Amino acid sequence: MRFRAAIAALSLFALAACGNGGGTPAAEDTGPIDLRMTIWSANDAHLKLFNDIAAEYKTSHPNVSVKFDPLPFDSYTTTLTTQIAGGNGPDLAWILEDSAPDFVGSGALVPIDGNLTKGDDLAPAATKLWQNGGKLYAYPFSTSPFGMFVNTDLLKKAGQDNPADLVTAGTWTWDKAFAEGAAVNAQTGTAGIVVRDFDYKSWGNLSAVWTGWGAQAWSADGKTCGFNAPEMVDAMTTLHKAIFTDKAMPGPGVAADFFAGQSAMTITQISRASLLKDAKFGWDLVPLPAGPKGKYSVVGQAGLGVLKKGKHAQAAADFLGFFTNPDNSAKLAQYFPPARKSQLNAETMAKTNPLLKPTQLQSVVIDGISTGVVKPSHAGSAEIAQNVRASLDPLWKPDADVKGVLDNVCTGLKPLLSK
Repeated sequence: MRFRAAIAALSLFALAACGNGGGTPAAEDTGPIDLRMTIWSANDAHLKLFNDIAAEYKTSHPNVSVKFDPLPFDSYTTTLTTQIAGGNGPDLAWILEDSAPDFVGSGALVPIDGNLTKGDDLAPAATKLWQNGGKLYAYPFSTSPFGMFVNTDLLKKAGQDNPADLVTAGTWTWDKAFAEGAAVNAQTGTAGIVVRDFDYKSWGNLSAVWTGWGAQAWSADGKTCGFNAPEMVDAMTTLHKAIFTDKAMPGPGVAADFFAGQSAMTITQISRASLLKDAKFGWDLVPLPAGPKGKYSVVGQAGLGVLKKGKHAQAAADFLGFFTNPDNSAKLAQYFPPARKSQLNAETMAKTNPLLKPTQLQSVVIDGISTGVVKPSHAGSAEIAQNVRASLDPLWKPDADVKGVLDNVCTGLKPLLSK
């Protein structure tokens, strides 16, 4: 029922363009304004920063209060669209890259070009996903490549090479990473490699792995399924072997939190680095291992938009402009790599990322943004995500027919991609 409500919400987005002067937000009232902004992080450090920015905004806008509303990551978009359909949507929202085409192309968001400070400082590659008809509909507040955090103590205990040394030697590959993960599990009983936030549900995060094989979920024009292409079959076969044969990765139902010392490696973004502030183990951050197609990078992106159906669209757009101005963008860069060209360098980012070295920021973040591909996105993302997740479920069994499962994924996707 919840999923069907979300799909219904997407069809209602078009109605958002009506009623407010053909896209111009209604005049704001002069009384107290309570803004709500949905986010998917409940991290204490993130929330403190957001609330500090909101408090600073309130000093010059005493009638405006901002509440940050964390929603669970794995159901974020479904919950958000359900709220919109029910008439209780937020004023502002973080939007995942996979659902960007739906939000940006539907009329659900207010154009924000006029609210940005030094908008010409934004990198064109970072704004591409959030534009339509020459207007910007969401600010790309995070353009964050995936990297590999490694527990150097666990790897040493298992007699394995330090990945940083392998990067220097040019031998940091997926074959080597899976071998080290399997060795850690065999010799210490601790999990090897974890793709954080995947949990055998959020399959889009696996693009941080399969892109190394040259695989893609669908063609560049979004019309042709890529799940049963040879590159994807090879990638998923390797992944299946790593999980069920070599035990390099924990299987379904096994929780292993790298940041609590429960795995040797994890694929995630630098926004998680704050969890290592009081780490009791040695750690490092290195680029993703090279795949059969060589070195690569995958970028997770998120936009911040103003909902046209929100109660206070003008005030929300003004706060968005403040939240993303150069000064606050520099603060947010501690967790969310900025889209501003002037700030996208290791030296500037190091000032607000004390836990990460400039070399780590350069190799994973700066270099990754310049060469990376964005995670899969497509119109109708909610229905597509649910369809692929259900079709992939049979893959997560020891005796799965990998090619057969991936053929079925494409059978289910074909009518959705052609819409």
